[in-house]
Amino acid sequence: MRARIPALLMALLLVLYLVFVFQYAIVLMTIDELPARIMGVALIVLPILGAWALAVELRFGFRAEGLAKKLEAEGGMPTTVIPVSPSGRPDREAADAEFPQYQAEVEASPESWRAWFRLALAYDASGDRKRARWATRQAIKWSVTSTPPK
Repeated sequence: MRARIPALLMALLLVLYLVFVFQYAIVLMTIDELPARIMGVALIVLPILGAWALAVELRFGFRAEGLAKKLEAEGGMPTTVIPVSPSGRPDREAADAEFPQYQAEVEASPESWRAWFRLALAYDASGDRKRARWATRQAIKWSVTSTPPK
């Protein structure tokens, strides 16, 4: 929830920016010069791409947040406390030491969204955001396609 408000604020600012770009594109397309019209068409495409990217990222964030809430309600969140530096960053060595446990869990149960989400949290604690997002996408995919546990 803590990250939701800034994300929504940034999304709102992006929407406002896209509206202004769209309006400027319309103005450019009314000018009788070819370069201005070409720029106007290009500026129509950019807000469409921006809106699509915004929708994709917001959907990803809300789905990931939903999985985190569900896993926390089930008591399945990792309980290991990773020490942090004075700046608030996790100690990478300590996070890396915990990583094999979560990787083994995914290898043992590759269709478990819970295992994938815990792996994503381990990647995030290790500072590997790219792999954390990838593992979160896997968790989202398996949460939609897998059947609930018995």
